[in-house]
Amino acid sequence: MRSRDGSCSISFPIIAIILLNINLLHADEYLISYRYVVKDATLYNEQLLISKTMQKCSGDIQDSIILENYNYKSLKKIINKNSELFIEYMHKLGLHVEHKEITVDAQNHSTTILTLKTTCFKVDFNDNFAKIAPLK
Repeated sequence: MRSRDGSCSISFPIIAIILLNINLLHADEYLISYRYVVKDATLYNEQLLISKTMQKCSGDIQDSIILENYNYKSLKKIINKNSELFIEYMHKLGLHVEHKEITVDAQNHSTTILTLKTTCFKVDFNDNFAKIAPLK
């Protein structure tokens, strides 16, 4: 908005967005992978692997998710506490789906595997929340 003396000021929402993205530039980096296996309509195995990166990741920051932090310092604990929200978020990122069906002696057997390949995430911890954004 322009003031009476002709100078312009930046509105608060724009400043907040810029500051949140600057915080992510200096955030911790984690490698996260996910695998979900269903055999014959029954959950067979679910695996979420999280590890801190040893080298800096490169790439552009994508859409982020904000998870409530219950004063945990561990990303795994934060994700476990908000597991449904985080798994729904991973589905939006795009999971690889592999499906197999076999019929033997008139019995149908199926296996479905959902996989999130190992992806680098930037994580900014705060007292109240953790902002998690993948890099592509």
